[in-house]
Formats: sequence, C-alpha cells, structure tokens
Amino acid sequence: MAIPQHTIDQILDRTDIVDLIGQRVKLKKTGRTYSGCCPFHQEKSPSFHVYRDKQYFHCFGCQANGNAIRFLMDIDHRNFVDVMKDLANQTGIELPKDNQDNKKISYKREAAKPSTAPNFTAPSKTPDLNQNDIAPEIDPFEAFSQYPDPEDFDPTQFNMMSDQQIPQEGNLYDLLENVAQFYEKQLPSSQSAQQYFKHRGLGKNTIQYWRLGYAPEDWQHLEKAFPQDIEGLRLLGLIRTSDNGRDFDLLRDRVIFPIRDSKGRVVGFGGRALNDDIKPKYINSPDSEVFHKNQLLYGLYEGRKERAQNWLMVEGYMDVIALQQYGISGAVATLGTASNADHLGILFKQNNQITIAFDGDIAGQKAARRTLEIALPLLNDGRELKFFVLPKEHDPDSLIRKEGVESFHRLWQNAPLLSDFLFALLSQNYEITTPEGKSQVMAELNQLIELLPKQGSYRYLLRQFFREKLGFNKKWQPQVSLDATLSFAQNTGNEEFAIAILMQHPFLYIHFEVLRAFIQPNDFIAQILTIFDVIFDDLPDDQELATYYILGACSAYHLQLSEIIQRTNIQALTDSPEMADKLASDYSLALQEKYVKQKLKSPSSLIEMRNLRRQLNELTKKISLKLVHS
Repeated sequence: MAIPQHTIDQILDRTDIVDLIGQRVKLKKTGRTYSGCCPFHQEKSPSFHVYRDKQYFHCFGCQANGNAIRFLMDIDHRNFVDVMKDLANQTGIELPKDNQDNKKISYKREAAKPSTAPNFTAPSKTPDLNQNDIAPEIDPFEAFSQYPDPEDFDPTQFNMMSDQQIPQEGNLYDLLENVAQFYEKQLPSSQSAQQYFKHRGLGKNTIQYWRLGYAPEDWQHLEKAFPQDIEGLRLLGLIRTSDNGRDFDLLRDRVIFPIRDSKGRVVGFGGRALNDDIKPKYINSPDSEVFHKNQLLYGLYEGRKERAQNWLMVEGYMDVIALQQYGISGAVATLGTASNADHLGILFKQNNQITIAFDGDIAGQKAARRTLEIALPLLNDGRELKFFVLPKEHDPDSLIRKEGVESFHRLWQNAPLLSDFLFALLSQNYEITTPEGKSQVMAELNQLIELLPKQGSYRYLLRQFFREKLGFNKKWQPQVSLDATLSFAQNTGNEEFAIAILMQHPFLYIHFEVLRAFIQPNDFIAQILTIFDVIFDDLPDDQELATYYILGACSAYHLQLSEIIQRTNIQALTDSPEMADKLASDYSLALQEKYVKQKLKSPSSLIEMRNLRRQLNELTKKISLKLVHS
C-alpha cells in the first residue's frame, strides 16, 4: 500500500507522541521534555526523552530516536503499513484504498460548455489556437471541412455526437502529452524563450529532440486550453489554488523541459524562469500518481534510446541537453533533488561503471561526501564509481563549450576512481606523514567501510589500498596531490557560531535543542544548552529582553561569551530574522552530523550503532536537500 506523504504528515499532526509513548513508558516532565527509562535497552537512570512540540523521541543512551511511527515499529516489531493502519484508526484519517493502476491515473473530465457556433476538434488532439487567437466569428463550412462529406451532416445529431465524443474519464498520461504539445506550440510565440535557448547554444534539432517549450505569462492559460481537464491538471499539480481561493497555473513565463519516464511517456515538467531575478529559478512538477522525482532521472530515456554505454550524472537539465548536442549521450540529472540510492541503483542497472560530476567548491565537497556514503552500500563486486570534480566556475555545459568534446572526454576518462577520491578526501584533513595522522585516516576509513556490502572483496581491497598509500610497513612518505582531484576549503568553528547565534537570537534554541543528545556534558556548548533548557519557557517575548535575560543566566561564562560574539561578528551575519534562522538550522545540522560521526567511532552497543547509522542517513538526506535548495 502506497501512503502519500501528506497523509502521513496529517496522521502525525493528530498524534500526541507524549500520550502515545506514555502508555508504554512512565514519563516525567523535566524542563522542556518528558523523560523516562528507555524501553529499548536496560538502564537505571532515565535517558529517554520525548519532545511534544517536535513530536519526536530520543534516547541519550542507545540513540534510539524517531517519531510516533518509528516508536511503534521498533517497540512492537511491526511493519510500517500495520502501524499506519492503527494510527489512522486512532486519528480518524482514512488511508488510501488499494486500487488498480488504471484507476490511479484516471480522472473525471468535465462536460464541454455549449458554444454559439459548432467547432469540431478531434478530442485526442490539443487545440492549435492560442487563447488570444480565437476569432469572433467562425465560418461553419470551414469548421466542418475536415470531414469527408459535410452535406451528410445532420444538425439534429450535433449535441448527441458531441456528448459521445467527450470521454467521461481522462488519462493522466494522455493529458500530460497534450500539455507537452501545447507548451511546444507556444515556443514560437515567445521571443524571450527562443532567445534563451539561442543564448545557451541550442539548435533547432536539439530543441525538437528534447521537446522544449514555453509556458505563457497568463495565470490561467491551462484552464483556457484544457477546460474539460481541470481535475486532471489539479491531480498533476499543474493548477494550484491560492490562499484566497483563486486558481493559477504552476508554470508561467518559463521555458519548459518535459520529463519522460523510462518508457518515454511525459510524466512531468521542469520550468526555468526567463528572468534570473525570479525565485525559484527552477520549478518542477510536484509528485503525483505518475511522477515520482526521487525515482526518475532526466535524460535516462533518451540515453537508453541512443544506446549509451557510459553514464554520467550531472546537476541540471541544460547539462544533459548540451552534452547530448555535442554527441555525448548517457548524461542524466536528478529532478531538483540530491542524488539518492534509487538514482544510483537505476544507473548501475545500465552499466556497472558510472561517473558522478561535482563542482569543485565547498558545496561540491559536501555533496561528493554524502553521495559517496549513499553509494558505498551499493558497491557490490564488479561495480565501479568515479568522481568527476569539475574545474572551478564550470559546469558540464560551459566546460564542453569552452574545452571541446575531446578535452571533455579526456577529463571524464581521467576522473578518479572512488578509492583514489576517498583517499584524497580523507587524507587532506590530516598530517599523514605522522603515525597519528595515518591512524586518523584509517579510523575514518574503517567507519566508511562498514557501509560496504558484507559480501565481496571490496572491503578488504579498499583497506589494503589505503595501507599501501599510507606506506604501512614501508620506508616511504606519501606524496599527496590535491590540486586536480579536490579543490575544497575547510569549515571550522561551528560550535562557536552556534553559541553566538543563541546569544543574539535565544528563541532559535529550538534548532539546537537536539544537540543535547550527542554532546559531552562538560563541553562548553553543552553547558550553555543546559541553561537554555532550564529557562527557555521563561524567556520574555521581546527579542531584546530575551537576549539580556539569557546573558544574565549565562553570566558565569561572561568572558568566554564576549570573546565568541566578538570573534564571530555574528551581528553582521544575522542582519535579518530569516538569515538567523537559516544559519541556525545549517549549523545545527552540521553539528549533529559531526557528533553522530564521533559517537559512531566508539558505540557502546550494536543497538546504538544501528540507531546512529539510521540517524546519520536521515541527517545526510536533510543536508542534501538544503544544499539543493540553497
């Protein structure tokens, strides 16, 4: 049973996690949380905390954590669907019924409105006219000229024939195809859209091959073009409703990239704003019954059609299109999301050797590291993953236009294998000419190796490769070159920035509260967070008064806090509440990731290791999503 995310969210919103867990665990209110002895491991001192406002639980001992669904799954050893059925009954929310696929992709079409003059149009075709091109008077003989014998037409049967021609149910795939054709036909009417493609170097054949189009500025152009298919357009998310109840089209004044599934069917659209000042620059169709962006790759169908042998995952639509125009098939891109295990699994089905392209900046390093951790569990024997780190200020589109096809191929072929990339990534942080540095590199490697499949030889081979690189049992000092392989900067001082944000914006403690589950009690940030936990509910509503209040509560650490605030220059970095909130969220996620990885180095039990692994995967997904939308 597939349960939509909005239904899951609705059920969780109606579930009080404190009441639910309180039926199984004796809870006591302590500060901002409810605490008790953990039901997942033996303990005498309570380390299990439940957060009502966040609908979340966390054990400081075994690191068990999650929402109400995860709690019931773990404590009763039940699967997701069974738990959801129980919670749905408790909250009075109906789960979707199991229907046949054809029911999921159908919708009810509306009856056509009567017109003053008959105008026959084949129902399976998209109207050729733009909404502004409809003539005030229509010659009926011209309208009927498409039929072989107009003289035999019986006017008394007109209404009956029209009703018969209108299907009672529509098909979402057919509707998407018609919308794609509509957008294609709008392109010649937009000089700005044509100019955009011309500026990006796309020729006429390329535009036709990828079926590129244009969405008009009109806020209701789809309603006018497809008046009988409003329900279908809503199901696809192409028509939205504003807060005041007015319908509007999702994509307006944007160049359009139709997205096809593995069978070549149009399942969604990507729209790129023609004005760079408009945000977001790219908008994709939302998930629907036929469109699941986490399981699709732009360009996969086209690459398979051209029998591509080598596959390269790039960042955007234009990279895929530009490479294909230069004769390089097999480039694919995710649909506005970070790459995940499903994406990599799809590519490995095409070829056991795949390459992923990354920008050569800090964001590129983070994305590469997270993709690496996602990919490791998929690396069965025989699979090969390469990391193509692009030169700074270049994407595949600009690089191939500047360097040419041969140079691009050469750079691609010389991209480091995962083993070389991983060694460069880990060794850049340590002095690997010393025993201590070598030990730290091996410690990080051993953590990552645990992600590899249990079966197979790659675990052993990768460990041996590192030992040789580090010169174990040899009188050899490694020569590490990071110039072409990695060009990444370092980030430091996240704890100090977090503390500085808390002093200036005390209400943002909600972002950092979760850190108390990971940090050591004697750490400085832990002492500050403990003070916040005690007094948070008593903070004055006024922002300035709240700052004075927390500074007074932390007066024992006045000197340290003054130095941190001055050193971080936090006032300049948080000149708006929105910026402060974003920074707090970013630093919290970064610190959670750091502390979880630290705990993974010495877990107290197998249960704790499992829970930490799961939490690290969840953090990786969250951070990847923030990178995509940043």
